[in-house]
Amino acid sequence: MTIANSLAVVAAAAAAAGHQHFPTGALYVVATPIGNLADLTLRAIHVLALVDAVACEDTRVGGQLLHHLGLSRPLIALHQHNEASASQAVLARLALGQRVACISDAGTPAVCDPGAALVAAATAAGHRVLPIPGASSVVAALSAAGDALAAGQGFSFFGFLPAKGAARAERLAQALTQPGSLVFFEAPHRIGAMLDALALAGQAWPTRRLTLCRELTKQFETIHSLAVVDAPAWLAADPQRGRGEFVLVLHALTQAPASADALPVEAERLIAVLARELPIKQAVALAAEASGAPRNALYARALALRAGDAEATDQA
Repeated sequence: MTIANSLAVVAAAAAAAGHQHFPTGALYVVATPIGNLADLTLRAIHVLALVDAVACEDTRVGGQLLHHLGLSRPLIALHQHNEASASQAVLARLALGQRVACISDAGTPAVCDPGAALVAAATAAGHRVLPIPGASSVVAALSAAGDALAAGQGFSFFGFLPAKGAARAERLAQALTQPGSLVFFEAPHRIGAMLDALALAGQAWPTRRLTLCRELTKQFETIHSLAVVDAPAWLAADPQRGRGEFVLVLHALTQAPASADALPVEAERLIAVLARELPIKQAVALAAEASGAPRNALYARALALRAGDAEATDQA
């Protein structure tokens, strides 16, 4: 973007939003593009031109965004490792009556990115906090998933699951108890394991759908819907499919799993996953909550699985 174009954009933003009231001594939580610079709103541009300083998740990324707009503002590094201390610098500016914007590298601060502690501190100190909304990967993914059932049942957003195996298994089991659509973020180096886990749990619901959104709004954007049990095979079919950041939408269930006198398939799959990662008591409690199956049957199955694993180890 040339300087002339930058000035024109900033002028257009001022014309569109300049008549609005932007109080001093306030924190502006500004959503930035999730991949496509053209998704930055005119109101966001005007606020970035108006504020006295910008708190950034990464000052290099934030500085580049301002450079594209032909703007220069003092930058405050505010990330997950220093948010508590950096918030004090922001509060000092707010106390002087300055306007400060908070931005993340992509998307809306204080959701999955830093900013929540700053917002809480600013609110506690009596300063106004104003959201400046913009592009959202969660909403974009849900809109592209076309899950009509979610309109009636809602959706649950889980962001990134914990990195460690036991914590991931526990959090995923908890997620699967929720009604409606489930939305997850996933990184390229863990997408394979995530899809394997979803496919295993999804065997209880063979028709349940999954929409994979890769690199939303970027050049190599990919959106693909399929049965969740087929997701690992789809990923393995092309190495390029595993590159980039993912938003996953596990569609709302169309029907509950069929019940039977034996342990339901849903419960069978869940206890098999959880018993490998957690103590039996904890695995049984989570599987019972997720599936509604009786604890005694789940406990017996977990013991049988452990016994089978031990026998296999002895024979090896």
